[in-house]
Amino acid sequence: MRCLALIVLFHLAALWPLQARAQEMSIGVAAPLSGGFAALGQQMLDGARVAAKRQGLGENAIVEADTSCSSEGAVEAARMLIDRKVRIVIGFLCTDAIESALPLFKEAGIPVVTPGVRTATLTDQRERTGWPVFRIAPRADAEREAIAAILVPRWREVFFAIVDDGTIYGRELAENLRVAAELRELKPVFVDTFRPQLDNQIGLAGRLKRAGATHIFVGGDRSDIAILSRDAKGMDYAITVAGGEALRAEDSVVPLAVGTLMIGLPRWADIATKDALATLAEAEVEPDGYVLPGFAAAEIAVAAMRDAGADGAVGAALSSGSFATALGSLSFDAKGDATTGFYRLFRFDGESFVEVQ
Repeated sequence: MRCLALIVLFHLAALWPLQARAQEMSIGVAAPLSGGFAALGQQMLDGARVAAKRQGLGENAIVEADTSCSSEGAVEAARMLIDRKVRIVIGFLCTDAIESALPLFKEAGIPVVTPGVRTATLTDQRERTGWPVFRIAPRADAEREAIAAILVPRWREVFFAIVDDGTIYGRELAENLRVAAELRELKPVFVDTFRPQLDNQIGLAGRLKRAGATHIFVGGDRSDIAILSRDAKGMDYAITVAGGEALRAEDSVVPLAVGTLMIGLPRWADIATKDALATLAEAEVEPDGYVLPGFAAAEIAVAAMRDAGADGAVGAALSSGSFATALGSLSFDAKGDATTGFYRLFRFDGESFVEVQ
């Protein structure tokens, strides 16, 4: 009997480190798994699960929680994940949800990595709130900063114009580009606000032609940009038109002109590592939507926990580390924003946008 007892104790002792290790590597995934955003939340969860398995974690390492993209759902999800003693949380798509959950995670000392929330104030208020949030997703203002950074040096030697459709979105893009250009001592030959959603933009095209503009940035949607290009062509007026992410919208009635430039985000599958894509294919998971951002967030979570060790602060590891992920090497600045700029310049070839190297 004594021998049997010793054998049982030996096996229990062997299991304790494994059980502790499983808890040590526990990752919470807070995502909308019900409601209108459930499909996107499931994509994020699928990516995280595949990445965790690839990193050698067991099936129970991922603890899922449904935020339903609401404040109430997020608070319930946060409490459940805290009770389950996860060391790190990844996920969130909605601003209200993450802002409701972060005070709870702060109190519990659990950092959050979000691949989905882009609201600028989420990290801008970090010094005041102390929220332990780290963001893979580009900030909401990253688009306008990227437009200026990409177009100003490229358009130094051309006659360019800046127009917008009067919306907050369009004006912010246009005004930021104008200010950035003037800081580099470049002045557009024409600046204007046009009336959007018209059947034609002949008047705008005529004003641009008289001003001598050869390159035009349009803070507006795909339809207006397509109509402007069509009307300019009808006047034998050769122009290069550029726009923002709105150009990725569904096809407009008027076809978009070949050569139209877009400053936007790449499709994640186009920049993902071959290993990550192969792993997803083996798991029979399509790399759509938030699958790859969820995959990358889980990779960061595992690496940060390993860097921190059993008793270390995972948040400190996130702040100081650089992480190899499916979307490339990622690290975070003092606010918690990713230091990697994902925005690229693309040219429309008649069917799709192709990155300009």
